[in-house]
Amino acid sequence: MSENPLVLIVEDEANIRDLLRTALRFHGFETGAARTGAEALRKARDRRPDLVLLDVMLPDVDGFEVCRRLRSGGDQVPVIYLTARDTPSDTVTGLTLGGDDYVTKPFSIDALVARVRAVLRRAAPEKRDPRLRVADLEMDEARWTVRRAGTDIDLSPTEFRLLAFLMRNAGRVLTRAQLLENVWGWEHHGNAQVLETYVSYLRRKLEPLGPPLIHTKRGVGYFLRE
Repeated sequence: MSENPLVLIVEDEANIRDLLRTALRFHGFETGAARTGAEALRKARDRRPDLVLLDVMLPDVDGFEVCRRLRSGGDQVPVIYLTARDTPSDTVTGLTLGGDDYVTKPFSIDALVARVRAVLRRAAPEKRDPRLRVADLEMDEARWTVRRAGTDIDLSPTEFRLLAFLMRNAGRVLTRAQLLENVWGWEHHGNAQVLETYVSYLRRKLEPLGPPLIHTKRGVGYFLRE
């Protein structure tokens, strides 16, 4: 990631788009802009931004579809949704498709910039051994691969981040708040439904290959161990 990260702003309302560009430039970011989903996909491919601020309501396709197409094409650029829709079903849909955070309108510019910085920090590579192992479960964070008992396991980007955090903290009970903050960047306990959904996804992929590894601490959170 460059010294001045490039943020692609995908927003069809000109006043909001211009406000975001001005604010992000003031805080040291480079910016690009797109008005439609098709334009966003083209600029994401051509300019390779460090992060995408993605409005959900666009004139051609919605932001969820834009994110889905990015991920299906192998692009793991961090995505923060901007939307006036904040129902639990919309939140789950957006994050299931590979989004990294979800900001509802109207929003504070300072709070949005803080979210952008937090997501970029989580996305930045860390200097640590990329290989993790717990029992017969192996992960290579550099190659984005997971194997259990010699069998390759296909994970979505969010499933991978959640499993990586559990493996890096194997044996420790992690609260729901800790998991939400470190995997999704959220501090709000009300989004626990998203966490429970992804834990269920991981269990369905891991448990056919061996004994349960992800355990529940009732009323607290989850932990991973043999």
